[in-house]
Amino acid sequence: MRVEDFNFELPIELIAQHPLKERDQSRLLVVDKHSGELEHRKFHDIVGYLKKGDVLVLNDTRVIPARLLGVKKETEGKIEFLLLNRKKLDTYECLAKPGKRAKVGARFTFGEGLLEAEVIEVLENGNRIVQFHYDGVFEEILDRLGEMPLPPYIKEKLEDKERYQTVYSRSEGSAAAPTAGLHFTEKLLKEIRETGVEIAFLTLHVGLGTFRPVKVESVENHDMHSEFYSLDAQNAEIINAARRKGGRVISVGTTSTRTLETIADADGYVKEDSGYTKIFIYPGYQFKCIDCLITNFHLPESTLIMLVSALAGKENIMNAYETAVKEKYRFFSFGDSMFIKE
Repeated sequence: MRVEDFNFELPIELIAQHPLKERDQSRLLVVDKHSGELEHRKFHDIVGYLKKGDVLVLNDTRVIPARLLGVKKETEGKIEFLLLNRKKLDTYECLAKPGKRAKVGARFTFGEGLLEAEVIEVLENGNRIVQFHYDGVFEEILDRLGEMPLPPYIKEKLEDKERYQTVYSRSEGSAAAPTAGLHFTEKLLKEIRETGVEIAFLTLHVGLGTFRPVKVESVENHDMHSEFYSLDAQNAEIINAARRKGGRVISVGTTSTRTLETIADADGYVKEDSGYTKIFIYPGYQFKCIDCLITNFHLPESTLIMLVSALAGKENIMNAYETAVKEKYRFFSFGDSMFIKE
């Protein structure tokens, strides 16, 4: 299967640079995963597509201000670290720019010495393992010194940092938001619960591998990035109870999908679990757990458009994307939404 088969023409003006004033007023393209039939709605209309007995699965990860700007101690040359994965209490896997300044043993300082860092390992993929030195609580220092790491295609400044967080975010650790969840409001979630739909939470900390292009020609040769996930026993039982009663498992976002499909057994049931997943879902994959998916519009030739194509069929998805471009839907993180129904 060729990566170029998942390409499409996207006018640059359709890449959303800022969120809408009201989260749930984004447009919603509804795609029937069997027939490919399309409907044009507003996101708030999602309530009408959910049924009593369904379970909606949300990723409660919270984006940390993971972008640190500092200087090298010896030369005062500028450095940027982007925190990707926490390895220990004070040690992170980071993306370093420029990499030539971040060799093993190099030391850096941030915030006039409030935070210091030392590169202790260079990985095969070019990322650095960095140990931080500080007095106090690391999260409080990061909140003071760090910046929100918006995706590279967003050029405008975000006035309200909370708009790059879901309203239910609580587990800190992501370098990027699970953007399918940005459309939900507390009021909308209350309405959904009142219809008899259960809501379950899991955690997957989103890494920057999400935005990295697929550089191989053949889909099967792509090396998927790794991300940390967790699901507790209480939420696993909420999901399993819905399945036992014949309800649908509706995943909010590709991150929730990857977590559920990593944990699920052959019959689609899940259990308490945590770890790192490198699951790569593309056409031909047989879904075990999820039935429907709420997602945003993704980058051409990305692993994410391959995942949604696996669920709804490549022809259906590429047609939906072509229609979305024609109808001037807003794309990517702050863009509009899609619901893949059955």
